[in-house]
Amino acid sequence: MTRFVAIGSAKGGVGRTTTAINLGTALANFGKDVVVLDANTSKPNVSIHLGTPKLEHTLHDVLEGRKHITDAAYIHPSGLRVIPGNISLQIAREIGELKNFRNVLLDLVGTTDMVLIDTEGGLGRDVLSVILAADELIAVTNPDVPSVTDTLKTIRIAEDAGIKVLGVIINKHSGSDFDMEIKNIEAMLDKNILGIIPDDTSVPKSIVARQPMVYLYPDTPASLAFKRIAAQMMGQDYTHSIKAGNKDFLDRLYEKI
Repeated sequence: MTRFVAIGSAKGGVGRTTTAINLGTALANFGKDVVVLDANTSKPNVSIHLGTPKLEHTLHDVLEGRKHITDAAYIHPSGLRVIPGNISLQIAREIGELKNFRNVLLDLVGTTDMVLIDTEGGLGRDVLSVILAADELIAVTNPDVPSVTDTLKTIRIAEDAGIKVLGVIINKHSGSDFDMEIKNIEAMLDKNILGIIPDDTSVPKSIVARQPMVYLYPDTPASLAFKRIAAQMMGQDYTHSIKAGNKDFLDRLYEKI
């Protein structure tokens, strides 16, 4: 049965798109058939992150009834499938309110193992429509009070609607004194911490290269953290063999969970 998992947070800039792409790539590397769907209809970024900003068919064509959703799916060399949005401002303006977004997703049932839905920031009607169309939610936050506070709002809304919250990914963790402590984030959100993504230079490098970080830099700390989360989602353990310094850093992070 196809799982529909929203990647969400009301706070902008926490790394939802990066999370969706790299978690999806990690799951694909483990043999899962995964689709990343860009449901940020006003500011889609998935295709930009992957170096294919202009594509023949996109989710916007599906929303307008011009194409079937499978016609808007593309396969990345990593094995990840992507359903992008149209980056045109004019096209974004033409899309009306996203009502019954769940109906759009129904045509993907049985065609893939999992759909990771890259959502928009905020708590507007379109964001809520997308989140409520999912079966599950992974919340993404940065280790600072504004991000955690906004992420809590997203979690509460999902729970009130009966959406299962799988847990929280803490992104851009620098390990500095300015980061909130992991235990405090966990206590504030009252949710399991799925993983901690360290602040890693491979992230901006992969964005510039227009490739998933897990695909381009598979052994960096951030990539290994995404692989560990992917394995956890599949009910598996993940072990890695890298330089002792990086391994110690990851292990110290996960000891805090």
